[in-house]
Amino acid sequence: MAGGKETPRQKMIGMMYLVLTALLAMNVSKTVLMGYIRVNEGMERSRDNLTENNKRLAEAFEKSLDGNPGAKPYYTRSQDAAKMFDEVISYIEKIKSNVYVHTEKYPDPKMGDTVQLQHLVNGSYDNYDEPTHVLLGSDEKNPITGPLTASELKGNLEGLKDKLIAMIEKMQKTDGEHLFPEDYKNLIKKLEGLKPHASGAIEDGMAMSWEMENFYHLPEAAVIANLTKIQVDVKNAQSEVLQVFSSASGKLSIKPDRLVAGVIAPSSYIQAGQQYEADIFLSASFSKLGQGDMEVMLGVDSASAAKGSKGNSIPIVDGVGKYKVGAGSVGDQTYKGVIKFKKPDGTYMYYPFEKTYKVAPPSVAVTAEQMNVFYAGVENPVSVAAAGVAPADIVISANGAGVTYATTGPAKYMFKFTGTGECIINVSAKTKDGVKPQGLPNKFRVKPLPKPDLKIGGKFGVNEMKKGDIGVVSALGAGAQGFDFQANYIVMEWEISGLNSKDKYISVKGPGSGLNAEAKALLSNPKVNSKIYFEAKIKGPDGKVNNVALPVKVIK
Repeated sequence: MAGGKETPRQKMIGMMYLVLTALLAMNVSKTVLMGYIRVNEGMERSRDNLTENNKRLAEAFEKSLDGNPGAKPYYTRSQDAAKMFDEVISYIEKIKSNVYVHTEKYPDPKMGDTVQLQHLVNGSYDNYDEPTHVLLGSDEKNPITGPLTASELKGNLEGLKDKLIAMIEKMQKTDGEHLFPEDYKNLIKKLEGLKPHASGAIEDGMAMSWEMENFYHLPEAAVIANLTKIQVDVKNAQSEVLQVFSSASGKLSIKPDRLVAGVIAPSSYIQAGQQYEADIFLSASFSKLGQGDMEVMLGVDSASAAKGSKGNSIPIVDGVGKYKVGAGSVGDQTYKGVIKFKKPDGTYMYYPFEKTYKVAPPSVAVTAEQMNVFYAGVENPVSVAAAGVAPADIVISANGAGVTYATTGPAKYMFKFTGTGECIINVSAKTKDGVKPQGLPNKFRVKPLPKPDLKIGGKFGVNEMKKGDIGVVSALGAGAQGFDFQANYIVMEWEISGLNSKDKYISVKGPGSGLNAEAKALLSNPKVNSKIYFEAKIKGPDGKVNNVALPVKVIK
């Protein structure tokens, strides 16, 4: 086909050869593009694995702060670095989204935020004009600048490298934040790798810049793969920073070798009726601490201990200070001091402590088991306790409000009252020298039982009921609304009256709590928007009978 006259057959053969060559080129192109897609998918998995690994490293680093105060500056620095890394990762995602939007011609810029190269249907994988135009512009020798361009990406990567190295240099000049020399040197070398470098290759007589090597005249699939590769490099650098910082802090830590259960209560003494509170936890200690590693000193503060004051040292057994003192005068007693703790680097930390406890005279607790008051006419269970006295040796006396009581068990009683007002209970203890009073008298109010309320359909205080609900009521209940005391109220007799659906007034009476057929017939077919009147005689546990009335409106 290079020259000379050709026959029609030769021309046809030449044309077929061109078509075949083009088809082969297309197949190669598709194969290469699919290779980029698979490479990008693999790097995305690597990036996500690094993200998860860095998260676990950070969580483990945070947990290591307990018992290792020296690790906190390193952890804080790692968190500062993590923010820098995350900002760059997010920025590269925005670049990807912008490339997708322009290359795939999405009408909404937000559509690029969720695109994944391997899941792109009928995508413009082989389009190299748009990615080049978006990232470099129309003149590759003078790349464009501005948001989401290759030039800006290069600046952000250089800025990330500079900020991280500046932070590490500052740490090397700050007490308590040094990195070990070898770790420092290797980390600086790793971070220098974040800076974009051109290979120095020459194409068509022109030196290739970093921007051109990564994004110029490359198909969309290759551009996305290169951006993901940069994200992986950033994540690798973040992992290196975490490992170096956590390793440096770990070399300062002391590992506890003994766990014990601990209990701390705001007060070790409470009165009856108050609430007891306590924090229960696992406490780590260092059973192998030798002489000079830890000292518990009483009567000094942190400042004076740091200057050499000794105070009164107490014995240490298995890494725990053992404090013992006799209970002298009655009232609040306070002791305080400092724990002097030697760190691996030979310096000391000082941990102040202070604790108050109460020395009290003999005391008693009288508890009304159901309520904090007594009620007349019913049984009121009572339990009594006295500090240091066995229940079987407790003796009580009571007066006021017509009280009588019977013993139901050791230090257990059942009180009854015929009146109201105030009941005073005195507690004594049987001793070898006779009966001895314990504590102060205990005063209780004695109140009358509350008046009863009707319960209709299992509910108190019903003002209106649906016709269907009132039609299934077969009995009336009784009790005292809002009264938690165990008391039995009984419906002795009832009367129900009202209009049925034919405007006929009906009144029905009956004994007990169960309703008869006439009452059920009225309730099954009442007039809507009229009122049904429920009246009952209710006997309380104190034997008193009260008349109770309750009108209920019938609604649809």
